[in-house]
Amino acid sequence: MRKLAKVYCLDEYQEDTAPWIILFHGFGADAADLAPLKDYIPLTQKANWLFPQGLLDVPIGPGWTGKAWWPLSLASLQIDDFSNEKPPGLEKARQELMAMIDALKVPWSKIILGGFSQGAMMALEVYLHAPETPAGLVLLSGSLIDKEELKPLMVRRQGERFFQSHGDNDPVLSIKGARRLETFLTQGGMKGSCLAFPGGHEIPPQTLQKLATYLDQQISVKSP
Repeated sequence: MRKLAKVYCLDEYQEDTAPWIILFHGFGADAADLAPLKDYIPLTQKANWLFPQGLLDVPIGPGWTGKAWWPLSLASLQIDDFSNEKPPGLEKARQELMAMIDALKVPWSKIILGGFSQGAMMALEVYLHAPETPAGLVLLSGSLIDKEELKPLMVRRQGERFFQSHGDNDPVLSIKGARRLETFLTQGGMKGSCLAFPGGHEIPPQTLQKLATYLDQQISVKSP
């Protein structure tokens, strides 16, 4: 695990000219949680992978701690619609991750941002605040937060394509929140739709197949 700015990351480097796919893990997980995806997403093109580690330690069981991007309470997950909520710590996490990407010394146009659950929300936050348009956006089992601050930023991403998936029976983040996120993105001028699957808070194999197609397309389109 190496450190970029103040963020620890797992990475797999292939070559200088390849784009970077950066995936943020969910609440209570760590950098290793999504790292196996690089072996299960059947890309036809080369890519470098980066899996940042959450900035906060959070308890996940007796004697066990995980990582998170900002603090969460169980009560907050019972809220049906938190699209207008701006979580404490969100802005600090975004600033640290943007500093991490600057330390990578790779153009934003060669970076695809994505994440799972809380990590998906973090990916959207970084994607929309980036000074230049990143190469892609992947939202796995996420939801919409901080809507009023993000809405003015959408004008800079009109016409860009996103990938989104969500389980119909997700007990952690409702499919309703995913639909709000989908509507927010498409009404803001981005192109894409929510791939719903019969399952819960997870990333099933059929999603990985379709995600590979999206990533290959974005790599082709954004390559110089």
